[in-house]
Amino acid sequence: MPVAKEQIRQIIADNNLSSAADVYALLRDSFKDILQELMEAELDASLGYEKNHKGDLKTSNKRNGHSQKTLKSQYGEF
Repeated sequence: MPVAKEQIRQIIADNNLSSAADVYALLRDSFKDILQELMEAELDASLGYEKNHKGDLKTSNKRNGHSQKTLKSQYGEF
């Protein structure tokens, strides 16, 4: 999914990016956020309902809290 140059320029301006370190930090944080969303979407699909939207669904499989985890990747720990 390519990003238009105008979008990239807007990201640079919005995040005040002025060095390679700034870009790396933004990419690292974005990677972490994307992974979190992917894991939550996987849980939604597995359980058959989104968080706080169980409704009348009859199932013994449910969300029962969460805890922080550390993921080690080629981009560092998240």
